Amino acid sequence: MNEPFKKAEVKVAVIGGGTGSFTLLSALKNHTSQLAAIVNMADDGGSTGVLRDELGALPPGDVRQCLVALSTSPKIRELFNYRFEEGTFGGHSFGNVLLTALEKVTGSFSEAVQTASEILRVRGVVIPSTLDDVRLKMEWPDKSVILHGERVIDADHFKHDPRKATLSLLPEPTVNQLAVKAIHQADVVVIAPGDLYTSLGPLLIIPEISRALKETGALKMYVSNLVTKKGQTDGFSVVDHADEIERLAGQKFLDVVLYNNQIPTHVQEQRYEKEGAYIVKPDSDRLKKAHYLGQGASLLGNIVERDTSDIIPVTRSLIRHDSQAVAEEIMRVYAKSLLPAGK
Repeated sequence: MNEPFKKAEVKVAVIGGGTGSFTLLSALKNHTSQLAAIVNMADDGGSTGVLRDELGALPPGDVRQCLVALSTSPKIRELFNYRFEEGTFGGHSFGNVLLTALEKVTGSFSEAVQTASEILRVRGVVIPSTLDDVRLKMEWPDKSVILHGERVIDADHFKHDPRKATLSLLPEPTVNQLAVKAIHQADVVVIAPGDLYTSLGPLLIIPEISRALKETGALKMYVSNLVTKKGQTDGFSVVDHADEIERLAGQKFLDVVLYNNQIPTHVQEQRYEKEGAYIVKPDSDRLKKAHYLGQGASLLGNIVERDTSDIIPVTRSLIRHDSQAVAEEIMRVYAKSLLPAGK
């Protein structure tokens, strides 16, 4: 696999998986070619879950989304996102099937990602966080509730406070050293928006990734989720989300938390409430006392319609950031961080 970074542009490492990373990467590629997408490898739902269970493949779904986001070839990007509507492949995206086939042919998921990157003419590099076959586990201290698998955790309505639960990957993974290297070499590390416990947590709990986040000289930024998740993060503020990011990583490491301060329209709010989701509030008093900079901006994007061809059940939010606005704000905050104090 290619080295994470080469040229003398702003080097950005994005940590996450799925829609959150897709949103950021799609816009950040217009600002720099030096992008490294470090991807969650615990996904076991939807098309990805079927391919894992039936073919013993590593999870292709989040990797595919990041590859497509960084692609500079519109026609191939459309092909990778094409989802079969019926028959044996009904519900599967072509990109997921191709990545699985490439893994089988090459005997290496890393080589499969590299080959797919060449086909898609990717602007940057996509790095699986581990190349081990891992599953996510979530448990509470009294062992009264133990949840196994990303799909199960993602769909659960927590009976107890998730802030007291621990996440782990089974078996204990060997980190992809390219991910660690990308974090150390980056100018900016961005924690993408996403489900705290199923998208971001599986990355942050890997000890080597957590350590790299603490040690890197990069500006470390979290793009806060737009809305709460029903049954999991109800009532969470921006600070609550950031606190969980750092708890899962086992340390305080954030320099900036970027959050939306745009007020949604009544129509948007009604649509959100149909999903049991509510706009994440800034909690200004707590933000002022935080060790990181809280940076508000207008980041609310349009509501995305659900893909009806995705017939393999999987939870996907319809609520998105304005990707261009977020990318511009990330680059602006980074540029400002380079100025002498007081400028």
